[in-house]
Amino acid sequence: MFHILSASLRTGRVTTGYPWEPEAAPPAYRGQPTLDLDRCDRTGACVAACPAAAIAVITQRWELDLARCVFCGLCAEACPNAAIALSADFELAARRRADLVLGADLRSQGTLPETGDVATRAAATSALSGLARRLNDRIHRLLRRSLHIRHMDAGSDNSTDWELNALLNPVYNVQRLGIDFVASPRHADLLLVTGAVTRNLEMALRRTYEAMPEPRLVVAAGAEACGGGVLQGAYAVAGGVDRCLPVDVYIPGDPPRPQAIIQGLLIAMDRLKPKLPR
Repeated sequence: MFHILSASLRTGRVTTGYPWEPEAAPPAYRGQPTLDLDRCDRTGACVAACPAAAIAVITQRWELDLARCVFCGLCAEACPNAAIALSADFELAARRRADLVLGADLRSQGTLPETGDVATRAAATSALSGLARRLNDRIHRLLRRSLHIRHMDAGSDNSTDWELNALLNPVYNVQRLGIDFVASPRHADLLLVTGAVTRNLEMALRRTYEAMPEPRLVVAAGAEACGGGVLQGAYAVAGGVDRCLPVDVYIPGDPPRPQAIIQGLLIAMDRLKPKLPR
């Protein structure tokens, strides 16, 4: 026991001060891609290089869909003029799917080859359901200081799941914020979904949601859950949680770092305001 106490005293406080204290991402961290219009040569190399079809040009407007982006950096590597760079910005959680679609007007800069389908993009952009909107005020009033989470892996690659595990370690210690994980959906306030929702697990996801008491929240964590990621369009997946359930908060990233997940959960509890759209 003495050795344990001695080691604890030597180690000191290791818990992060985020979100109340600003915290910078590590130097090698890949955050939100940014576009420098002055450097853009409008060849469309970034559009062709993106494996998740997260970059498109629609009606002379360059768009980046953070819900689909896997932050691989291939767009930055493919750009001949280094017009695209990966920033260290990880605070990207948003309440609406539409807020994750960022863009820049290319009308004054020339044009890129048109890609994407406007109708498809519009169909993929969903708002809260009528039930979720009616429950919104009640949810925030009841769940503002305490939150019980039921995590469900609906077909992920497990990268986001590992980041969720880190939330309970001494560094992030999400329990200090009144947030904890529970085993049963009947005890949960929030359903945290990872994965692109395989057809095999779609019914299980719906039943888990239906087993939760009201009011209830749904958070999509990771590129697969937010927009399908590289699996979008595959026959075996739904292509994102919002194709099956009403989503209250989206946390993009592949995977999102623990601080980004904490930000998204606090936004769901209405204890933080989203920083998107900028």
